[in-house]
Amino acid sequence: MTEKIALTQDDKTFGMLVHLAALVQLVVPTFGNIIGPLVIWLIKKDQSAWVDRQGKEALNFQISIAIYTVASIILIPIIIGIILLIAVGIFWLVMVIVASVQVNDGIDYKYPLCIRIIK
Repeated sequence: MTEKIALTQDDKTFGMLVHLAALVQLVVPTFGNIIGPLVIWLIKKDQSAWVDRQGKEALNFQISIAIYTVASIILIPIIIGIILLIAVGIFWLVMVIVASVQVNDGIDYKYPLCIRIIK
């Protein structure tokens, strides 16, 4: 469900950046997708409830993706893991971009297939 909220441009920008920071994974392959959002969330969470909420959502999704990736790697010997790994990678990239655009528009975005560990 998406809900539009009145926000400052600064809230929208940092909300978007917390999602886009997951793309650090492309530069730092091991857990960069978690480190990027974590750093922005820790810096801005006390200054903006919006960034706090989006940071938690981004971190939960990135942790979920890490779990799905490990499961796919374990399944590589039975071939399905390769297909799952490719699917998880494409899903990850598309969802990060969609979330970033939605959040920058002021929409409270919730990722699909996300395990919400951080409340």
